[in-house]
Amino acid sequence: MKFHSRRWVKPEDLNANGTLFGGRVLSWLDEEAVMYAMIQLENKKVVTKYISEINFMSTAVAGDVIEIGIEAVKFGKSSLNLNCEVRNKMTHETILTVDNVIIVNLNEDGQPLPHGKTKVEYVEERLAKAAKEQNAISSSQKQ
Repeated sequence: MKFHSRRWVKPEDLNANGTLFGGRVLSWLDEEAVMYAMIQLENKKVVTKYISEINFMSTAVAGDVIEIGIEAVKFGKSSLNLNCEVRNKMTHETILTVDNVIIVNLNEDGQPLPHGKTKVEYVEERLAKAAKEQNAISSSQKQ
């Protein structure tokens, strides 16, 4: 699992017990999952369809740094299934895990749109693909 972002836990992120509010961390996780899907599916119109059982295992307090990990586990026709983990960088403990987050790719009308993706793509792969396509265009224009 790759950890994509970090958050600094501030006093406004705490619950009445002085620990990280579960709703706040779930909001951060959802935002991170959506951004991950937008990048992978190359579409800014995506929506969270489903979040499975959330397993809270530990917490964080003000001043802690947490990080959010995302892993793509399945590419559907118009969806992307993710595993997520939030961990505390200060205590090295897992704060929560979510086994399945489903993000759906949408068209301009808000309807599911097939994305044609089958695997995780990294920046290097996309740059190499774009360079190859550009070279092909340049070669065909010279002929």
